[in-house]
Amino acid sequence: MQPASRWPAANLFRNPFGELTRSERAELAVVSVAEIVAAIGEPTVDAPAIGGAPITFRPRSAYQMIGECGRGKTTRMLAIAKAFPSSSYVYLPEDQPCPTIPTGEPLLIDEAQRLPWRVRRKVFASGATLVLATHQDLSSALRRAGYTVTTEKIGLSLSVGQLAEILNRRIAASRRDHRQPVPRISDEDADALIRRFGTDVRGIESYLYDIVQSQVNHHGEMRFID
Repeated sequence: MQPASRWPAANLFRNPFGELTRSERAELAVVSVAEIVAAIGEPTVDAPAIGGAPITFRPRSAYQMIGECGRGKTTRMLAIAKAFPSSSYVYLPEDQPCPTIPTGEPLLIDEAQRLPWRVRRKVFASGATLVLATHQDLSSALRRAGYTVTTEKIGLSLSVGQLAEILNRRIAASRRDHRQPVPRISDEDADALIRRFGTDVRGIESYLYDIVQSQVNHHGEMRFID
């Protein structure tokens, strides 16, 4: 157990809303990937569709998630990567050279709208099963390459219960002493955050990071809404 040198009254060993590793993001994800998997694969004979059972991914099947930043596209992709070790995930940074595109079943490409034209043509020509996070609808190019495409628009809604669970999971994962309680985001807090930020979960987490950081030496009850 780490010493209570920071957030002494809150029982936290770190700021819950700081940057997480990919593994932590996948572990704490509050998402279901069953619909995505069903669109691009099918269970091996006599096996259930998800939950560790083998999945056969269909070639030239693509699932694209379209939405603004901070709405959960990457979180869904990392959850798929965790569920299927055969998959490969690659993030395409802005204004930098395109990284090497790996192989995987499925192949998960984050910020797929940044694929250079030649690279995109090569990837689509491969027929690999794809899951794409993108700000641009790529369905026309995919269909020209012979793909069956399923499109989901991400971030159109966010319930109070969903947001509270997302945030409270992060708080619980930062618990210092597992025998002691930690602060919780109430439904009232979650409702206030949605009214302020809409469905921008990343914006909410950034705001909460600053709020929690400002209380690093605070000995009283932690507050989340200023």
